[in-house]
Amino acid sequence: MKHSTTQPARRGRGPARRIGRSLALVLPVVLVLSGTLAVTRVNWSGNPSNSVLTASDTSAAEVVGHARAPQDVLRDQLLTELQEKNPGVALTHLQEAVNGRPSLARHCASIARTLGRAAVRIYGPSRAQSYARPVCDTSFASGVLTAHS
Repeated sequence: MKHSTTQPARRGRGPARRIGRSLALVLPVVLVLSGTLAVTRVNWSGNPSNSVLTASDTSAAEVVGHARAPQDVLRDQLLTELQEKNPGVALTHLQEAVNGRPSLARHCASIARTLGRAAVRIYGPSRAQSYARPVCDTSFASGVLTAHS
């Protein structure tokens, strides 16, 4: 009886080899394209006005992978309202946002304090304090106080 130690040669190509060859062809193309797209999105000029990616462009932010937290978006919107209108409008919209989206409630106090500090910078301490109201446990007034001290 004769025993052979060698395996018979496999004929044809198996699925692993086909997958490997497909990846070897496709993967470099995908990497080059994604790298090229990433480089074209970067603002190389240093001038923010020429930037392709802006803060208001949420779809581009998600593509890059830097989606902002809802409380950060809300904070920025309210700070803009505070500058363009007045702190009363911003506080009203903060209360409406927290009522409409309860998950923002845990961030309400920090947002209100930030609004209070910004109001002192823009309107001065006495005028900023005049807008205080019991939104988020009077955190706005606390922010006014800490910015004034």
